[in-house]
Parts: sequence; structure tokens; C-alpha cells
Amino acid sequence: MIILGIESSCDETAVGIVRDGSELLANAVLSSMDLHVMYGGVVPEIAARSHIESIIPVLEQALKDSKLGWDDIDGIAVTYGAGLGGSLLVGVMTARTLAITKNKPLYAVNHVEGHVYANFLTSTSLSGYILPATSPVFPCLSLIVSGGHSQLVLFRDHFDYTLLGQTQDDAVGEAFDKVAKILGLPYPGGPSVEKKAREGNPHAFTLPKAKMPNKYDFSFSGPKTAVLRHAQAAVGKDFTFPSYRLPEALNEAQKADIAAVFQRVALETVVDKTIQAFEEFSPASVVIAGGVAASPELRKQLKERLPIEITYQDPKLCTDNGAMIATLGCFKAMHDQPTADPYSLDIQPNLSM
Repeated sequence: MIILGIESSCDETAVGIVRDGSELLANAVLSSMDLHVMYGGVVPEIAARSHIESIIPVLEQALKDSKLGWDDIDGIAVTYGAGLGGSLLVGVMTARTLAITKNKPLYAVNHVEGHVYANFLTSTSLSGYILPATSPVFPCLSLIVSGGHSQLVLFRDHFDYTLLGQTQDDAVGEAFDKVAKILGLPYPGGPSVEKKAREGNPHAFTLPKAKMPNKYDFSFSGPKTAVLRHAQAAVGKDFTFPSYRLPEALNEAQKADIAAVFQRVALETVVDKTIQAFEEFSPASVVIAGGVAASPELRKQLKERLPIEITYQDPKLCTDNGAMIATLGCFKAMHDQPTADPYSLDIQPNLSM
């Protein structure tokens, strides 16, 4: 079973090809991130235009890398939500057109669920990848953390899962982006804050952790606002001092301490809930998915506190990519999940698990 997957939910135009849900045959990705850096975040209209320009070249590159032709492809999978409307539309319309013209079954994929399935890739002949030796074992607890998503999910089997909790405001990656902006650090915020945090004291001051009615839900708006208030106070100003003036008012030591404290508290928050869920449900494996899964601090905290070993996916497969969509498409095909109608499949920007 060979599935071609298309991902275009945000600023990466990506096409992956996967065999039998485990073998990576191609993973072509073209990011428009450099176009968004000056704005401190993704601009939807710019991202959508970039997808239009990039989708066909990326598709052709994936087929070239896999050394396959359309006769070898058994089906097409595509992200139809969640994500930016204009970006999703480019990927979905491309997939629909290909499904019709190439006479291939079409599988509609949830982007967030796709992140989890990247962890099922265990072999490839492509250079530059370090893949886990084994696939996740069910029941599996999955922490999904990225720029747009923070969710904790218990998988009993393929397509049999319970959403335990999710963010009620900012995702953890989004909170990192906003804190980076307060500190005058470049976008994307996660790597920038992580780098600056190495210079600071993670216990220099106290930040709150949100207490939620559902113990597995997340909230990062409180700690983010607390960072803003601390930064304003650190330069001798009150809450009326505009945040855009903080980068020039803070010294480098203050920035480093704020970055270190925020990183520790934000990642402790997701680790606390992961440990709590592990103790309650006793899963056979734990999967960390999404771009924040590449964080050294997150991996450090989990290693110190989880009683079982976690096998992490290659960082190139943690961020948005087409291979994760193709992998989930493979499992949909192998488990006889319903196909989508290529003449009517629509995007769902607010799709939830």
C-alpha cells in the first residue's frame, strides 16, 4: 500500500510518500517561513500564495525522490483541517484534482492526528533521517504540542481514541512565539527562546501555572501575561508601558532569565499533565508529537519524570510534513476507513480530534 500525502495547513508546502504505514519513500517540504519572519508570525494571505506557487514543484520532487510513477500510487491523502483556510484550500483542491484525474481513492486527514502517525515511520532508504526502531504500541498516550495545537490524547487502537484535554486559548508553541516577541527574539519563538534560555536562570522568579476545570486541559494565556507584567516591572514601568518597547528596555540578562523561567514553566505544565495521564491510564507507550517535540528541555523533563522510555521521531518529521499525512492515509486504507468524495471534500479550518 503506497499513499501520497499532501500537507498545506500553515506555512509548509509538503508532499510525502509512504509504503504500508511504516516506510518513508519521499518527504519533500518547502517552507515560506522566511517570508513571515519580519511579521513575527504567519501571515495567512502570504502563506496561501506561497502554497499556490510551490505545490506542483514539491509534488514533482516527491515523486522524483521516491522513483515512483502515478501507476505505483495506491491513494492520495490530504490535510483538510485544522489550519489556515486559504492554505488548506490549496492542498485540498490539488488532492481532489489528482484523485479525479489519476483515478485514485482520496483520504481526508486530520492534521493533528497526522502528527501522531509520523511516529509510525520506522524505515527509509533516504539519507539524513534517524527513525525509531519500533512503532508505538497501543494503548498509547500522545502529547501533541506545536505552534497551533496542545492536546493530550489516549489511543486505544487505530481510529479509537479519546481526547483527554486541549488548550483553551494559546497553544504552547504560540505562547513561545508571543513571549519571544516581548523579548525581541526572532520568529519562530520556540528555538529562539530555547537558545536564550541557556544563558538564564530558570528559577529566577515565579510564574503561575493555570488550574483548569478539566485537569487535562491547557491554558497558556496566564503565564504569557505574567511574563509581560514581569518584563514591564523589570524595567521600572507599569502595565501601560507598551510591549513593543520592551525589547530595547530589557537588558540581555533580564531577557535570558525571562526566557529560561517561561520555558521551564510552560514545558512543566505539559509534562505535569502527561505524567498525570500516564499514572491514571497506564499506557503501553507514550508518543510526543508536533514541532515542540524537538525541544531539548521538554525531552529532558520527560526523561526525568516518566518511568518508561520515549522514542522520538526525527525532528524533520516532527514539524509539518506530507509524510505524516501519507502515513495516516496508509492506515486509513489498510483499515478500510471511508474515502472522501473528490468532487465535494471541503476544508474544515477549525477541525478538532
